[in-house]
Amino acid sequence: MSKMFNFFLGILILFFFINIYNFYSSNKNLETKEFNRNNIDQIINKKISNLPILKNDTDNVIEFNDGFSNEIQNDKPRSFWNLLKFK
Repeated sequence: MSKMFNFFLGILILFFFINIYNFYSSNKNLETKEFNRNNIDQIINKKISNLPILKNDTDNVIEFNDGFSNEIQNDKPRSFWNLLKFK
């Protein structure tokens, strides 16, 4: 029973790959790919022409906080290099 199942499964897989090969090597598919490759600029321009232009609504969205620079000036000086010194 399992040999019959394996045989039919092998036939099914072989049939699948043959159909895939026939589709990709068909004249219709080859002509479509060649047409798209030759006219890619026209196709892109056609798709770009239908894009809507959105209104810019990002004015004054980000406000710069300058309180950070004042906080650093009020703190004691940083001592990173002092950590590397030998005692």
